[in-house]
Amino acid sequence: MGQEEKTNQQFEQIKEICLEIFFKKMQDYGSAWRILRSSSLTDQIYIKAQRIRSIQNKGTQKINEGIKPEFIGIVNYSVMALVQLEMGHANQADLSPEQAKEKYIHYYDKARMLMQDKNHDYDEAWREMRVSSLADIILMKLLRIKQIEDNQGQTTISEGIDANFYDIINYGVFALIKLDLES
Repeated sequence: MGQEEKTNQQFEQIKEICLEIFFKKMQDYGSAWRILRSSSLTDQIYIKAQRIRSIQNKGTQKINEGIKPEFIGIVNYSVMALVQLEMGHANQADLSPEQAKEKYIHYYDKARMLMQDKNHDYDEAWREMRVSSLADIILMKLLRIKQIEDNQGQTTISEGIDANFYDIINYGVFALIKLDLES
C-alpha cells in the first residue's frame, strides 16, 4: 500500500470514529448546536485546543479525559462551523440526525479532498510533525478566524474563514492519526 493510500485509509478510519461520536451526540442532544453562531463555535474549538496545549505543557491533567477526545471535538465542531457558515445559525434545532450526518460527511470529505491535494504538493510532511505543533497550528488558525470574524468576514489577501476550518479539520485528523500510531 502506497503512502497516499495509507493516509486515505487512516483518514477514513478517523472519520468513522468522529462521525460515530457526532451521531451519538445528535441522538442525545439533537441539533441544538444549530443555534450557535459560527463565532461561538470558533470559541468552543479554541477552548479545546487551549486545553490540549495546557495538558501538553503541564504533562498532567485533572479531568480524566486525554487529548484524543479534544481533537475529535475539534474536528466535529469544525464540521459544525462549516455547516453554520453555509446555513447560518437557526433559532431552534432544525436538522434531523440524517440531514446532519449528510452535511457532516459532505464537509469531512471536502476537507479530505483538500488534504489529498496538499499532500501531493507537500509529500506528507505532516507525518514528520509533532502533535504539539499540530495543536499550535490549530490555535494559530483559530486566532486567524477570530480576526476575520472581528473584521466581519473581510480579508484583504488571505483565505476566508471556511478555508481555515478545513485546515483545522485536517490538522485535527493528522493529530488523531499520529496519536493512534503512538498508542
